[in-house]
Amino acid sequence: MATRTNRNKRKKVPTRAAAPTSNFTFAVEDLVAAPEAERIRTFVDRTSSDGRGIVRETVPLNPPSPLKRARLGNPASGSTSSNGPETSPASADTQSERYTMVPDDDQDNTNYEPLPASRPLNPKRFMPADKSMDDWMRLLRDIYLVQLLWRDGRGYAVSDTCASCKRNPSLYRCQECAGGVMLCRECCVDKHADNPLHVIYEWNGVFFVKKPLKDLKLRIQFGHPPREKCSNPQAGNSKFVVVHDNGIHQVDINFCACDTGGREEHYIQLLRAGWYPATHERPSTAATFLVLDKFQLQTLQAKTTAYDFYTVLERLTDNTGVKPPNRYQPFLRMSRQYAHELMLKRAGRGHDASGVFGTGAGELGIDCPVCPNPKVNLPEGWENAPPESQFLYVLFLALDACFRLKRRMVSNELKDPGLGTGWAYVMENAPYRHYLLTVTEQKEMSTCSGLAALDYANTKFSRGYSTTGVGMGVCARHEFVQPNGVGDLQKGERFANMDYIFGSILRHKDPRLRKIISYDIVCQWWKYLMERLATLPPLVRITIILKMFRFVIPKMHIHSHTMDCQTKFSLNLVPGSGQTDGEGIERPWSSIGAIATSTRVSGPGARHDTLDNHWNFWNWLKTIGLPSILRRRLDTARKEQASQREAFEAFSLQQADRVPVWKKMVEDFERDPSQKNPYEMKIRGLSEQDVRLQFATEEAEEAKKGRPVLHEVTPSSFIVAGLELEEQQRRARVQAELKKAGTTAMQINMKQLRTTLNRGIARFRKLQATYSPAAIEALKKRGAREDELPEDVPLMLPSALSESERDNGGCVKGLIEIEDAMRAAQCRTALPRLRNQLHIKSRFLLYKKHNSRHQGMNTRSRTIVARNESKIRLHSEKFQTAWRARLRIAKGDRSKVGWPELMKGDIRCMQDAEELSRNAEKRRRANERRLRTEEELRDAGLLPLMDDDDDELVTRGGENMRQISWIWTVAGTAGTDEELEDALRIEWAKAWARSRRWTEEVQLLEEEWRRLPVTYAYRERLWLNRAAAVPVGEIPFAEAEGKVAYAAKQAQLYRHLAVRAERTRTEEKLAKGKKRRVFQPSWDPIIAAEQGPADEEEEGAVDGDEEEDDEDDKRGDVESDEELLMGGEVDDD
Repeated sequence: MATRTNRNKRKKVPTRAAAPTSNFTFAVEDLVAAPEAERIRTFVDRTSSDGRGIVRETVPLNPPSPLKRARLGNPASGSTSSNGPETSPASADTQSERYTMVPDDDQDNTNYEPLPASRPLNPKRFMPADKSMDDWMRLLRDIYLVQLLWRDGRGYAVSDTCASCKRNPSLYRCQECAGGVMLCRECCVDKHADNPLHVIYEWNGVFFVKKPLKDLKLRIQFGHPPREKCSNPQAGNSKFVVVHDNGIHQVDINFCACDTGGREEHYIQLLRAGWYPATHERPSTAATFLVLDKFQLQTLQAKTTAYDFYTVLERLTDNTGVKPPNRYQPFLRMSRQYAHELMLKRAGRGHDASGVFGTGAGELGIDCPVCPNPKVNLPEGWENAPPESQFLYVLFLALDACFRLKRRMVSNELKDPGLGTGWAYVMENAPYRHYLLTVTEQKEMSTCSGLAALDYANTKFSRGYSTTGVGMGVCARHEFVQPNGVGDLQKGERFANMDYIFGSILRHKDPRLRKIISYDIVCQWWKYLMERLATLPPLVRITIILKMFRFVIPKMHIHSHTMDCQTKFSLNLVPGSGQTDGEGIERPWSSIGAIATSTRVSGPGARHDTLDNHWNFWNWLKTIGLPSILRRRLDTARKEQASQREAFEAFSLQQADRVPVWKKMVEDFERDPSQKNPYEMKIRGLSEQDVRLQFATEEAEEAKKGRPVLHEVTPSSFIVAGLELEEQQRRARVQAELKKAGTTAMQINMKQLRTTLNRGIARFRKLQATYSPAAIEALKKRGAREDELPEDVPLMLPSALSESERDNGGCVKGLIEIEDAMRAAQCRTALPRLRNQLHIKSRFLLYKKHNSRHQGMNTRSRTIVARNESKIRLHSEKFQTAWRARLRIAKGDRSKVGWPELMKGDIRCMQDAEELSRNAEKRRRANERRLRTEEELRDAGLLPLMDDDDDELVTRGGENMRQISWIWTVAGTAGTDEELEDALRIEWAKAWARSRRWTEEVQLLEEEWRRLPVTYAYRERLWLNRAAAVPVGEIPFAEAEGKVAYAAKQAQLYRHLAVRAERTRTEEKLAKGKKRRVFQPSWDPIIAAEQGPADEEEEGAVDGDEEEDDEDDKRGDVESDEELLMGGEVDDD
C-alpha cells in the first residue's frame, strides 16, 4: 500500500486554526492490475471541522483504460514515437540503429544494484517557495489593507492645533516629511523653505486634498543660502514650472538683484541651486539635477524613453486625468544638454584651459584600461620583446554592423546638429558624409557562401530611412566601444562605410602595435583593403603593413563559411589569439537594441548624442566590472590549460614517432600559409559548403536573367534552413541524453535550446507554406502531440513526402533534386569525420586504460571521452538520416544511394567490433545483477513480462570472430594508411592548437592583470595633475574649490578601483553559492563622504561569486563540457 499525504508542516499561528489535512490511501496493485469490470475503491481521510478527529470516506473510482494500463505496464513504450522514419527524427527504426554513447568504457554501465523490497516511499512535502509571501497572502492582507486606509485619515494627528506652534488650526500634512504631523499654514511654509518641492495635502474636514506650496504663499529665493533674505528680490516668471522626481510643480520664485548676491544671471542662479534651466534667457522652466540624474540612470540602465519617464512624472502629479503644464519638449532639451555636460565634466574638459571647444576627436570616450597602450600601460622596450612574447602586445579589434539602429528621414544636420558629434564614439559627420558621396558605385562581390551581410550589402531596404544601421568597432577581448568607432550606414554594410570606420579607429592607435582584426565577412573585406584605405580622406587615411595585421572571423560566424575560410581565418588556429572568440561585439548590440524604437524617429544630432551617452555608460560598466571578469576568465583558463595540456601530452605519447614531422608541418604553415595546411581534411567530391555554393551561384544567375522568384528565400536556402534545423535537433537530442545521464559536469539549459528550436521550426513552417504545401497538409493530418519535444518534431523536408504528395503542386519543382545533392554531400562529409572520431576514441581509450590512475586524471579523461562520444553520435546520426532520405528519394533502390546503410553495429573502431575495454567476466556479473533486479521488479508488478529478455545476453564473439566495419573499406572511402595518417595529424594539430591557445590565454590574462592597476594609477595621476593646475586665486574661490574637489574625488575613485581590483585578484575563489565576507577598507574621508557605509555592503556583494553563472552567460565563457562540445570550439572537422 502507498500513502500520499497532502500536508505541509507550518508554524502554528495563534489567530487562526490549523489548516485541514487530507490523506489519500490506495493500493498500487489495484491501480495496475484491477479487473476491468471492478471499480477501484480508495479512501479519503478528512480532518473534522473542530480539528480533533479524522473522518474517513470511501470513494469508488473507475478502472484505468486499457491504453493507460498498457502504459503503466510498459513505461518505456510511452516515449516511443509511432511515426515512420520519413516523418519523425526520433522514429523507432532510427532509435534502434542510433549509436549509444558510452561515457567511459572502463566503467561498468550495466551495473544495476537491486532495490530493497521493503524500502518505504517517503511522501513528498510541498513547501511554498516564499514563506513570507505565503504568510502574508493567508494571514496579513486584511491587516495591511486596514493600515493603508488608516493613512488616508489624520492618523496620530487627531489634535486640531498645529503640532509646531500649538496655536493655529492644523490643516496641512506633507507627504514626504517623516511622521505625518499636521501643521498650520505658517508653520508648513516655514518648514518647507528648505524643501520647496515637497507635496502638501490639506484636510478639508473629511479627506485630504493636494495643495501646492505656491497656494500657501511660499516663494523660493535664489542667489542666497536657504532662509537668507535678499535685500532686492526680483520676481521670476509667474508661471514658472519645475520638473522634479516627485512630479511637475508650479512655483513662485525670486531672483537676487542685490549687491550681496553678486547680481548673477538668472540661469546661473538656478544652476547653483541645482535647477537646470530650459533656456538661458528669461527662464520659465527648469528641472532639478535630482530628476535629471534619475532619468540618466533610468534611460541608461533600463532604456526608459524620455516620453515614458515624463509621462510617469505627469501621473505622479495627478493620476485622475488632469494634466499639469506641458513641459515635455523643454525636458527633452534639458536632459540632452545635461547628459552632454556630464560627459564633458567626467572627461576633464572643465579643468582644461581651452574649454569645451578645445575638445579633441574621441576625447570624451572611455578607453579600455587593459588593452595595450604604449603611452599608458606598456613597459619600456615592449617593442623589442622576443618573438614568443610579442603576442602579449597585440591589439584585438572587432568590427560589425547592426541594422536595428535605423533612422527615418526626420529633420537634418542643419536643423538638429549634434552637441558633440566626433568628440566621443560617433565619428565626425561632415567628412564622413562627404567621403561616402565619392564611392556610391562601389560593388562588393562574394566568393564565400553563407555571408548574409554581404549578400544584402547593396540591396538592403532603405526607402524612407536616412540611416539603415550602424557600423562599429570594439576591442574584441573586453568589448569596449572604440572612440570614433561608430558610424551610420546608408545602404547596408558596404565596404566604404566599414573602411572609414576602421581607419577612424586606427588613427587613435599606436602604429607599432600588432593587431588582430575580427569581422564576420573579413574573408572578403580584407581583399584590396590597402588600396581602399589609400583613398580615404586625410583625416582617417592610414597606411597598414599587412605583416602587422591578422584578419580572423568570429568563432560562431565562421561555421557559415567555406572550409577554406575555416582554416585560414579561424581564431582557434591563429598563434597568439588565446581564447578570444571575436563575438564580443554582438553583446553591445543586445544592450543598445532597446533604444532603437526611440532613436528611429530622432533627429540626426539627438540620435548621435543618445548613442554617445549609452556607449559611454556601457564602457563605464565594463571599466568597473573588469576585475571580476578577468579573475573569472583566469580561473577558467588555468583549469583548462592543465586539462588540455594533459590531453595533448597523452595524445603525443601515443604518436611519438610522428610528432616531429607534424610539428614541423604546423610551424611551416604558421610561418607561410602557402605551405601544406595541416588542418585540412581530404574530402572527395563536393562538400556541403560546395554544394550550397553551387546552388546559390545557379540561383543568382537565374535571377540575373530575370526569372521570377517565389520568395526572397531561395529554394536552396529553404533546403539549407531545413537541414540546419535538423542538425540543431540532433544536437539537442545529444545534449538531452548527456544531461539525463549526467556523464560530465555540464550546465545544459535544455529549456533555452528547445525554445530556440521551436522558434526556428515556426519560421521554417512559413517557408514550407510557399515551397512545400504538401508538408503542411501532412502535418495537419498527423496532428500536434502534447508530449512531443521540439527535437522530435518532424520537419517534413521534400524527401519525407511521397512522390504523389510532391506532385501536382505539393512541392516546388526542383526541390527534391536540391535535397538529394545536399544529402549526398552530408554523407560524403559525415563519414570521414565519423572515422576520424572513432580512430581517436580507440587510441585514447587504450592510453587511458593504462595511464589514468588517480581520480583527477579519470575525471578529466571521462570529460574528453564524453566529448568524443557525442561527436561520434552526431556524425553517425547525420549520415544515417541523410542515407535514409536518399533511399526514399531513390524509391527504395539501395544501389542508387551510393553508400551501404550504416547500422549501429557498424559504428566501431577498426581494431574493435564493440566496446574496446569491456571485460567478459565483468559483463557476465553485471548481467546477473540486472536479471535479479528485473525479476524482483517484475514480481512486484512494476515491470511487464517481456519475451526478449535474453536477447541482450547473447555472448559476443571473440577477437577471431570480429570483422572490420564497412566504413573503413567501402569503395571510394577506403581507410588507407595515408588517410588514417591524415586523420591523426589533423586531430594532433588541433589538440596542439587548443593547448597553445589556453596557454596563451593564461599569459594574456596575466598581462592584462598587470596593465589594469597601471592604467588606474595613470588616470589617478591625471586627475591629481588637473587639481594641481587649477588657478587658485585667479578665479573665484568657490569655483576653484569645486574644480579641486571634483578632481580629487575622481583621483580617489581610481585609487579605490585599483584597491578593489587587487583584492579581487588575490582573494580565495569561493564555491558557487557561497557568500564572501564584506570588505571593510581603511577609512578615507573622501570615500566616506561620497559613498557612506551602505556602499561598502553593495561592493562586497558585487565582488563576490554569487552571480558567476549570470555573468558567464552574458559574456559567453566556456565553462562546461557541453559548451566546448557544441559551440566552444571548431574542431568537428
